[in-house]
Amino acid sequence: MTSQNTSSTGEFKHISVLLDECIEALSIKPDGIYIDATFGRGGHSAHILAALGSAGKLIAFDRDPQAIKAAERFADDERFSIIHAPFGNMAEEIEALGLTGKIDGVLMDLGVSSPQLDDAERGFSFLRDGPLDMRMDTSKGQSAADWLAHAEEQDITQVIKEFGEEKFGKRIAHAIVNTRKETPITRTAQLAKIIDEAVPVKDKYKHPATRAFQGIRIYINAELEQLRVGLKAATQVLAKEGRLAVISFHSLEDRLVKRFIKDQSKGKSVPHNMPITQAEIDAEKVLKALSRAIKPSEQEIINNVRSRSSVLRVAEKL
Repeated sequence: MTSQNTSSTGEFKHISVLLDECIEALSIKPDGIYIDATFGRGGHSAHILAALGSAGKLIAFDRDPQAIKAAERFADDERFSIIHAPFGNMAEEIEALGLTGKIDGVLMDLGVSSPQLDDAERGFSFLRDGPLDMRMDTSKGQSAADWLAHAEEQDITQVIKEFGEEKFGKRIAHAIVNTRKETPITRTAQLAKIIDEAVPVKDKYKHPATRAFQGIRIYINAELEQLRVGLKAATQVLAKEGRLAVISFHSLEDRLVKRFIKDQSKGKSVPHNMPITQAEIDAEKVLKALSRAIKPSEQEIINNVRSRSSVLRVAEKL
């Protein structure tokens, strides 16, 4: 998900990443049923709707109350509906609609969206001072400030190292615990400063707080667990020849998506020399990968610098 600054109306703008590539990957049928699993501000949804005919349908998901509000722009389009839930709930929600196995394409645009990053009040950005929240759904769960106030030093270390891929996780966690003994950590700028002072070697291309903020955000929102559940759900709801298109923004997500597609593309594992037909082996294949990883063009990166780390992977339901 991605963007720049604010519009003249004060709203945070959003530029959807790999837009044309996503629409092409979904191979949209005019009368098909599609899922935009991460509505955001509706950039991808608008293009899917434009490609659909009058009999087509688009079901969107998002757990961010602000995204649900933004979806009001499509209120007059009978082909569109949105569900206020994380895409991890997709299997249950689609089953309740009686559409399991009837979905022609699922799009996931992972991570934090630009309006979330650009709005200091959401607490996702180390570049803008705001309350240390980081929840994608502000109506439930604990904020980053709540968690950091009571988490064990060892747990903070693990989250920053594992989900942030930050080698100085132990130093950062130690600095957080030492600081909170004296004063509560409640602001993004405050946490960014603690991290900056704790990191002994700086990366000239990245702010010292980049990885730690990513790790804490992923943990607070259980993003990787949501992704595992959501990918499995996508294979359940898709029709035969339905498309799965997933945009990732960091290596943890992309590795998970790549491995999932690879695992779902494998046939039955059987011992060597066991008498079995190729058809029996292939019967357990669920997906086939349709392309190598697709990356943004140089022009897209110039127009939208945040797109530079994005990767699109596409698979088809067998």
